[in-house]
Amino acid sequence: MMDDGGDNAQTTRAGGAGSDRAGGEVTVAGSRRGHRLAGRTGEPDQRREHTMVGGERAMGRHDDVRRDSGAAGRSRDLAGRIAIVTGASRRRGIGTAICRALAVRGCDIAFTHWVAADAWDADPDGPAALAAELAASGVRVAAVEADLAAAGAATAVLDEVDARLGPASILVNNAAHSTRDGFEALDAATLDAHYAVNIRTAALLSTGFARRHAARDVVDRPAGRIVNLTSGQSVGPMPGELAYIMTKGAIEAFTVTLAAELAPHGITVNAVDPGATDTGWMTPAFRTELVAGAPMGRVGQPEDAARLVAFLASDDAGWVTGQVIHSRGGY
Repeated sequence: MMDDGGDNAQTTRAGGAGSDRAGGEVTVAGSRRGHRLAGRTGEPDQRREHTMVGGERAMGRHDDVRRDSGAAGRSRDLAGRIAIVTGASRRRGIGTAICRALAVRGCDIAFTHWVAADAWDADPDGPAALAAELAASGVRVAAVEADLAAAGAATAVLDEVDARLGPASILVNNAAHSTRDGFEALDAATLDAHYAVNIRTAALLSTGFARRHAARDVVDRPAGRIVNLTSGQSVGPMPGELAYIMTKGAIEAFTVTLAAELAPHGITVNAVDPGATDTGWMTPAFRTELVAGAPMGRVGQPEDAARLVAFLASDDAGWVTGQVIHSRGGY
């Protein structure tokens, strides 16, 4: 199961035990040439983390991108609010970057992690390190170990966050499950494993969060925010990832309709497609290929997605709902 994903991931373990990505090619949806990465095993972190976020600089343009996930000197406009971010097991992942971007704005953070699912790039000390880092910034933190493939995971996470921090007003569904399949390999077990994390738990977290938020006293509660991470299924094909694209595409549809239902309750719902983000799964050769066709001369970094998510979680985005935002650097 991917925890935090290049795209985003809880990095799931298919069938319950931890299967990253079996190997083979990786396709970037909507990329100009249908880029593929041959021989890449386990990208996920939670799905390859799922985005393609990553490590070293692509053409010397990352210094300004990676300074921090928020803006230095930004007011702590989210102080007093509590956010739940799923899939933050790896320090190089999008989930971790989102936690940092929200914390720098004063938001208390509860993040889920499931290190056992990230065999492709395990970071066993990641959750503890992230919790310590966030706490040092002055916010309250709850690191919640959770296998989001479990049927009762959504309720368990919401209950634990309520007990440790209080009621959340921001939910970021970043975790994802992703493995390779294709028409010759797709089977019921693969579909079920993707459904469990990418649809069932994400949907139940969203609706459970919304019910609890709507039940709070309207005078005391802040605006509600739900942000889902997706991967651009609507902008191009991703051959070899049928179960993944079906489930993440369903989340885009879910986002639009849930937004309409929750608008009267003061809750916005949006989705972010971060495009090709290097969270550590890209090989140098693949990164070079992507950069060659990138309008901005680089691939995405986790902080790119994190800044957009932080904006959508803020009061400034109160008029934005029901949108699937393709933040892909021009791809």
